[in-house]
Amino acid sequence: MNAINIFADRSGRSALAREETAKALGIPVSTIDKLAARGLLRPSRATQRPLYWVEEIRRFLRETTVEMKTLEDGRTAR
Repeated sequence: MNAINIFADRSGRSALAREETAKALGIPVSTIDKLAARGLLRPSRATQRPLYWVEEIRRFLRETTVEMKTLEDGRTAR
């Protein structure tokens, strides 16, 4: 699955559909649904279908991204 770069998006869109959000994050749509059910990714329900604000996707990435460090022997650790 090829991820799209939502940070370089110049289309002016402020929200993405489930499928677009999944593609942007490089994960299956079913994972988007699970994240929403757990409250980790919050969709807007102002319309009949859930939309994910680009700012909400950025918040999710900031709060869930783990910084990896390279150890002296080349291995990575959290």
